[in-house]
Amino acid sequence: MSAERPDALTDADTEALPSAGARLAPYLYPALTLAGLVVAWEAFTKLTAVSRLLLPAPSDIAATLVSALPLLVHMSAITAAEFLLGFGLSVVVGIPLGALLVHARPVELAVYPLLVASQTVPKAAIAPIFVVWLGAGMTSKVLIAFTIAFFPIVIDTAIGLRAAPPEVINVVRSMGANAFQVFWFVRFPNALPNIFGGLKVASTLAVVGAIVGEFVSAEKGLGYLVLVANGELNTTLVFASVVTLSVLGVGFYFLLELVERFVIRWHVSARRPETGTM
Repeated sequence: MSAERPDALTDADTEALPSAGARLAPYLYPALTLAGLVVAWEAFTKLTAVSRLLLPAPSDIAATLVSALPLLVHMSAITAAEFLLGFGLSVVVGIPLGALLVHARPVELAVYPLLVASQTVPKAAIAPIFVVWLGAGMTSKVLIAFTIAFFPIVIDTAIGLRAAPPEVINVVRSMGANAFQVFWFVRFPNALPNIFGGLKVASTLAVVGAIVGEFVSAEKGLGYLVLVANGELNTTLVFASVVTLSVLGVGFYFLLELVERFVIRWHVSARRPETGTM
């Protein structure tokens, strides 16, 4: 019997190496790209001696993030509450409405054209109306975030429900399943990848909606802080607020992506592609 080399890789170890690299690649490449852009930005501001009023250096923005951290955290909590509530409302309304569009033809004929028409209206134009109706508090910001975020959820839900394989539906019906069972065991699981796609798009739109509402009328929040800092010509604080808002939006997006991988880990869309060498 030949002795096995202690430093030799087993088949399982060999298979695990590319999969680990594939898991890290989607995060490593953007991180390296971002780091390169930050370095180039820092070098440009130092070499050209551009005014901080026009373009502050990343090091100055980082210093402001540290010094103004309590203020940024306080304002972030308010903005996060606004877009989370708006997003939650869009989920509660959007998914059932998407299901109605598929299963109730009169509802589709009556509502779908109005939904499409509503998306042609600039939300910045109707935001002041919501403020007049509901005041400058959180309610108007939540409603603006909802009106911007719910449409992709409705559309992707309807597309996913319609994409259920007809042969699977016929087999389930032949086994005695009723309409609800067909929906719950066939249509809805099949639609989950589309629904999560709509949720991820809506998550970014809800953040935009909350900021639009704060730009129109607010006394707190990151959008309000951007307006105040811009009025004081504090460009560094403006950039720090934008960075904080980006962190909030990206963090929420990736949280949804983690939930997606857990809920539909059986689906090919939740798997990371393998990276290979050319």
